Amino acid sequence: MGDAANVRETVAAKFRELLTLMAEGRSVSILPTETPLTTQAAADILNVSRQYLVRLLDNGTIPATKTGTHRRVQLDDVLAYKRKRDEERHKALDTLVKLSTEYGGYEDLES
Repeated sequence: MGDAANVRETVAAKFRELLTLMAEGRSVSILPTETPLTTQAAADILNVSRQYLVRLLDNGTIPATKTGTHRRVQLDDVLAYKRKRDEERHKALDTLVKLSTEYGGYEDLES
């Protein structure tokens, strides 16, 4: 019973996220996570240039395969990189806020 409840909650959370994005007028696609992407599609998901993405592929930060002369990137690898990047950004911002607060950069936020 617990597993079914977890699945329902996960699906409900994703559905809420989907509806929120659509309400904001953002584009939404539903794809299997093992979907192969072109380098341009992967770059668009990460909101980076294709050239920057190619550097990430070249240095092994994101795995890729070659189909003929074209590279393909798995959607789940792109999303894993995005999650990790976003977590690192949030940690860095939290550290900046903490340091700024310690050195008087912000008024007392708890007032």
